[in-house]
Amino acid sequence: MTEISVLGDHTDWQNDFEQRLRASHTAAGIGVAAAERMLEGVRGGIGDWTVAEITDAGVRVGYVAVVVADEKGAPTGRIGDLHIDALHAGRGHERAARDWAEGWCVERGAGRLDIRLTEPAGGLFDDYGVRGQLRARRVSSPPEPVEGVTARPMTPAEYPEWLVSEKAAYVGDIVRAGALSPEEAVLKSDRDFAELIPEGLATPDNTFLVIEAAGEPIGTGWLRHGYLPGVTYGFSLYVQERHRGKGYGRAAMSAGEQATLAAGDSTLMFTVWGGNEVAMNLYTRAGYRVVEERRSLALPRSAA
Repeated sequence: MTEISVLGDHTDWQNDFEQRLRASHTAAGIGVAAAERMLEGVRGGIGDWTVAEITDAGVRVGYVAVVVADEKGAPTGRIGDLHIDALHAGRGHERAARDWAEGWCVERGAGRLDIRLTEPAGGLFDDYGVRGQLRARRVSSPPEPVEGVTARPMTPAEYPEWLVSEKAAYVGDIVRAGALSPEEAVLKSDRDFAELIPEGLATPDNTFLVIEAAGEPIGTGWLRHGYLPGVTYGFSLYVQERHRGKGYGRAAMSAGEQATLAAGDSTLMFTVWGGNEVAMNLYTRAGYRVVEERRSLALPRSAA
C-alpha cells in the first residue's frame, strides 16, 4: 500500500533529486558545466517546496515535491518532482503520488497544476496539456549541407521586418500553448525582445541569419551563443510557410548547427511550444532530445 508522508528534513531528497537532474540533462547532450548551471537555477527555487516520502510497507520507494505560489494573483500549483525508484515502478505508486499532489494543491486553492518532466513518465500525465519542450542536441561535427541551400548574415535593411514578424510569431506560440492571454503575450514579447537584443542586430553573441535556396530567401535564424557553457540557444529557426514540406526545415537546423560550431559551442538548444507537433516531430527525427517538458492541468480535475 502506498503511503505518503511530508518530510521535515529534505537533505536526502535534494541530493537524490540533483543527482537525477544532472544525469537526465547530460544524457540529453548537455555538457557537465551547462548542466550544473541549469541545476543552479532550479536549486534557487526549491526552498519553498513541500517534499514527501513515498513508502510501501515502510520501505521508501520514491519522492514527490509540490508547491503552490501566486501567479498573476491566482494560486498555481506545481509538481517539482515525482520519482519512483526503478525497482518499485509500475505498481501504482506513481498514480497515488500524482493524485496526492493534485489534492494537496486543490486544498490550497490552486486552479492550475504545472509539472516539468525530465524523465519518462509513461502515460501518467497524458491528460496534462503540453505547454512546451526544451530540446537539445550535441553537435560533434559540421552538419551535412543541403544542396542549393545557404545561410548568410541578416542585413540592417532586413532586420526591422524580421523583428516585427518574429515578435508576432512569439506571441502566437505563447497563446497557442495556453501560457498567456493575447494581451499578456504581447507585453511579454515586447519585454523579452527588449531584454534579449537591446542593440538589435549589433547585440553581442547573437547570430542573425537569412536562409536562401537558389538565391531566394526562404527563412531566418536567430541564435544566442554562450547561453550556457558550451551551449548555443536557438531562439528561432524559421522557414516561410510557402516553402515548407521541401526539406528546408532540416536545412535551417543545419545552418543553426553550423553557427553553433563556428561560435565555439558544442550543443544547440531551443524551446518548442506546445501545439506545434510538426516541429516536435521534425526535431525528434533530427536527433534533438527532450531535456525538459512542461505540462499543465486545470484544477480541480474533471470527474470524467
